[in-house]
Amino acid sequence: MKLNTPRWWYSRNRNHAPITRMALKPLSWVWAGVTARKIARTQGYEADIPVISVGNLTVGGSGKTPIAREILRLLREEGYSPAALSRGYGGKLEGPVVVDASVHSAEDVGDEPLMLARDGLALISRDRVEGAKAAKAAGASHIVLDDGHQNPSLIKTVSLIIVDGETRNGEWPFGDGSVFPSGPMREPLAKGLARADAVIILLPTDMEQADPELVEVFGDLPVFTARLMPDQPPPPGPQVGFAGIAKPWKVERSLVAAGCDLRDFIPLADHAKLTPAQYDFIRSRAEVFNAGLVTTEKDWVRLSPEQRASIQAWPVNARFDHPRAFTDWLAVMNVIGQT
Repeated sequence: MKLNTPRWWYSRNRNHAPITRMALKPLSWVWAGVTARKIARTQGYEADIPVISVGNLTVGGSGKTPIAREILRLLREEGYSPAALSRGYGGKLEGPVVVDASVHSAEDVGDEPLMLARDGLALISRDRVEGAKAAKAAGASHIVLDDGHQNPSLIKTVSLIIVDGETRNGEWPFGDGSVFPSGPMREPLAKGLARADAVIILLPTDMEQADPELVEVFGDLPVFTARLMPDQPPPPGPQVGFAGIAKPWKVERSLVAAGCDLRDFIPLADHAKLTPAQYDFIRSRAEVFNAGLVTTEKDWVRLSPEQRASIQAWPVNARFDHPRAFTDWLAVMNVIGQT
């Protein structure tokens, strides 16, 4: 959904935006009911290759795609030939389509599949079953299903829940537990966790470990931790940044933490294409500060060639704190062979 998630969603204090919360409650009940019925009534398709679902319980901003990208990398390191399978949100093609980064644009297939296709086999398909069949036909040994937890059309070998582990300054990844639109949840917490096989908590680089209170929420489920790590330092000199992701404030905070001389930061709507007017405004802000322009890799792939020439991407990747523990668990779950 093309928006920035409101920060009050992530507060457990129900006194934040109380009138808005109450006004949106009836819509939340409808959303939760529709999701539950879809999951209960759909007979899933059994693919002939392992399916690793990477999903979350909240609307946007948990780090699903970076984790999916890292799992794909780990599988390739183990000698497998996995495929990423995405819905292709924001793209005009319905698929199944094998994404070719040299041919397709973000307008064709969406920004996240275009990023995944830079590393290896990636497909988009509105119909996940047809996408799984196409992935197998293309030679995939495994399917890593991006954003599949609330989609029951494919039977998953394992279902992973990605959780934003930042719990500072009163923020809590599930807010007060309210379902969209009165809160960040796609479905009630207990129902979502009941279908999960493990949890991956994505931590800020400056947090030594996950909040014990957060870990306790997941009961007996295995919990792994990972972090978004920059591939390189931010560009030198003064910079003006912008990002069109669900939680743009995290990009701003990460740039500053990495040592960027950030003079201004412009948040955009999630998945939004940079309009000419926005581009001119961002450039004018850079001129005010005699600064360069920097954005996320996800935003950069949506830019036109002309825009890319004047804007630098700052790529970050998810890395598990203990990758061997995660791949050993995949072996125990019969997703990969014993190592």
